[in-house]
Amino acid sequence: MDNISNTQLENTLLSFRLKIALVFISLLTLLLLVRIYNLQVIDYEYYQEESLGNQMRLLPITPSRGKIFDRNGQILATNKLTYQLTLTPEKVENISQTLSNLEQASFIDQTDIQQYYKNRKRFQKFHNIPIKLNLNEQKVARFLVSNQYPGVDIEPYFHRVYPHETSSVHALGYVSRMNKKDKAFYDKENYSGTLFVGKVGIEKQYESLLHGQTGLKQVERNVSGRIIDTQIITPAIAGQDLYLSLDLDMQKKAEALLKGKRGAIVAIDTRNGEVLTLVSTPVYNPNWFVNGISHENYNSLQSSKDIPQLNRTIQGLYPPASTVKPMVALAGLEQGTIDNKSSVFDRGYYQLPGVKRKFHNWDRNGHGRVNVTDAIAQSNDVFFYDLAHKMGIDNLSDGLNLFNFGQKTGIDIPGERGGILPSKSWKKINRNEPWYKGETLNTGIGQGFMTSSPLQLATATAALANKGQLLKPILLKNTQASGQSMIAIKKEMGTQIPIRDIKNWETVIDGMRQVIYSPKGTARRLNKKLTYTLAGKTGTAQVFGLDAEEVYIAEKLAEKLRDHALFTGFAPIENPKIAIAVVVENAGSGSSKAAPLARQVLDVYFNKQSNNSLAQ
Repeated sequence: MDNISNTQLENTLLSFRLKIALVFISLLTLLLLVRIYNLQVIDYEYYQEESLGNQMRLLPITPSRGKIFDRNGQILATNKLTYQLTLTPEKVENISQTLSNLEQASFIDQTDIQQYYKNRKRFQKFHNIPIKLNLNEQKVARFLVSNQYPGVDIEPYFHRVYPHETSSVHALGYVSRMNKKDKAFYDKENYSGTLFVGKVGIEKQYESLLHGQTGLKQVERNVSGRIIDTQIITPAIAGQDLYLSLDLDMQKKAEALLKGKRGAIVAIDTRNGEVLTLVSTPVYNPNWFVNGISHENYNSLQSSKDIPQLNRTIQGLYPPASTVKPMVALAGLEQGTIDNKSSVFDRGYYQLPGVKRKFHNWDRNGHGRVNVTDAIAQSNDVFFYDLAHKMGIDNLSDGLNLFNFGQKTGIDIPGERGGILPSKSWKKINRNEPWYKGETLNTGIGQGFMTSSPLQLATATAALANKGQLLKPILLKNTQASGQSMIAIKKEMGTQIPIRDIKNWETVIDGMRQVIYSPKGTARRLNKKLTYTLAGKTGTAQVFGLDAEEVYIAEKLAEKLRDHALFTGFAPIENPKIAIAVVVENAGSGSSKAAPLARQVLDVYFNKQSNNSLAQ
């Protein structure tokens, strides 16, 4: 029996085991107490911050974008409260499955899913990332009634709207989604919650003013991820409202006149350079771009041979044709090559000494004896061939350079092109060829290598009107921050063209007056029932060169090869207020196709002036 049971040994083993267990429990208890002490005392602040980080998040507050108005306070670009569908990655277990479910429920489509994956690189996992913008009311209601998607929410936001749709699009531009280039360019902190930025026009030029300052909010969520409290840390500062110098009524009139045509109309205030009209056609709808342009609309723009997105007012470069003759005449007078009594006999063509080739007048019957004012009024080519030959290309180029031809005007929208003012050095650098005397004659009538934008023509005409003040055109008239007074934008008055004899300027302006009022003036039909005095110059620009004896017949040419129609002018003559330039592509005669359009736009301007005077 003693061999089977040893009570003393068993008690000893039990006692040993209990001691070991007690030591082990004591060690575990000590370890637990140390850990609790670390958590509650030593690392308390760290874990409190971590805990709050899961509960509290700092999120950006996107500022409301500034509005854009015309000079009379008519709205051109505004914001509309609408709704977007957002997804918070840290609150969604399976993002791809959730997106697939949303697509099956017709809340989003494949384009939205692709855009989400592009966008998410810009955001943190706790941000509410937009996956569908500008939701219609039916989808908002359906989502709110049956929300089965944790981490997916409906949020309000302000959507950019252009209420006049296509009107003034080339001046305004548009906003669209930020791309990689935008993200690299703009301040990351201030644009942390921004989805849209200006892409062209005023929207791009003054992005920093329109955008405003991003704010900061603290969001508290419960364990299920629902927002239970929001506190504003730094309020967002709304973007500034912009008042442009454009007159919407003049804009719409010009757009209506150019409807169905390719062309441009620019009108500027001759006193300060404010741009009153800036119209290029054909047009497109800027609202298409705000939330991402559809494939259908994108393809329609890309496939159009008329290039609707080209802003012809600043990017379209055309031979200025006869609209440059007043400036050529002034250069000849100021340089002393001719005086106001100089004349030539036009028999229908001009020949350089010792050269057989004939340079024809537009009227091949000839105008007989013409002086400088006659030559401007009748747009006589022979007089200007002779003058250009006597001046030589470099003197001619120097005279036209004073009016800023060949250079950008510096208008406050991006994308302007400078045109070409040819000279011997220009041709050598750009063509590596010598200059020929016949090319001087072509330059004297605004043809050949010379090109200019409609805005350049309007600016040069304004400088002629106000006798030498070369203005810098500007679209921005006033700015206004929220709750503050309007601030006028300071104008840059540009440079003063040197004047040798003011009578030379008066001679040229008289020639432009006779364009409208002389029985032989090329735009004499414009003076019927004219309520203001008008000086002008017509132009017809060749798109391609004719052989020496070839006669231009528009009907035999493809439409794209026909002449461009041009007109420049200013009014009133005695106290100029407005200068205008009109270009209609492939329309033919400037006197019949461009001048009447200028008259109708100017009528709107002066009728408003008259009505305002009566109201006062």
